[in-house]
Amino acid sequence: MTHPPSPVPLPLVFENIPLARSGAPPFSLEVPERQTIAVLGDEESGIGNLGGYALGLEHPGAGRALVFGTSIAALPERERLAYRRRVGYLPAGDGLLQNLSIRDNVALPLRFGSGASPRDIDGRVNVMLAAMRLSAVATRRPAQANEEERRRAALARAIAFDPSLLILEQPFDGLTARVSSELLEFARGGESAEGARRTILITGQEVPPLILRRVDHVFRLTRAGVLEPETV
Repeated sequence: MTHPPSPVPLPLVFENIPLARSGAPPFSLEVPERQTIAVLGDEESGIGNLGGYALGLEHPGAGRALVFGTSIAALPERERLAYRRRVGYLPAGDGLLQNLSIRDNVALPLRFGSGASPRDIDGRVNVMLAAMRLSAVATRRPAQANEEERRRAALARAIAFDPSLLILEQPFDGLTARVSSELLEFARGGESAEGARRTILITGQEVPPLILRRVDHVFRLTRAGVLEPETV
């Protein structure tokens, strides 16, 4: 007797998580495979916590966040660190280490989280720096680079392990619409018949109109804590 195959877990699910405002309904959202979803809200909305909840860096007061069907926060520490490699994370700002060069920031997760040889790591980093137009500034420290270059470096670092899921916090703040569009296409990882190669969750207060045209669904968390679809 054959059994039907088990459904493949969604890349990212938030279930009944309380965010910022007392008395507001809990936050729930499903992010389907190969789609780009944007969740917008003001500074007090609590959406800035979603990335930390998904990666198990923070614990919600209730509910849970599932990444490919797994609560990373519930895993033992060693498994938690390994599982996070499946997720690319761009924190608000850039999160770059100021004592390292742009090149070393991009290479950091590969040097400490992979078994690749130094030669293979250097080769991958060279490819990412070239793709992100950072080769000319690779030896600079973050403080010596401009905002666009720092954001490019942070995105390159986020995709170091070629993850199938990306969480981007305020990724386009301070960037032009042209640069934002270019970075989103790089983040998506190319197109296939099923959609983008990567699944992406974008959080922030606003995103450029040009970007919204490349997003599958846009939601806004209202002041009352209600998640509403937004017309693009």
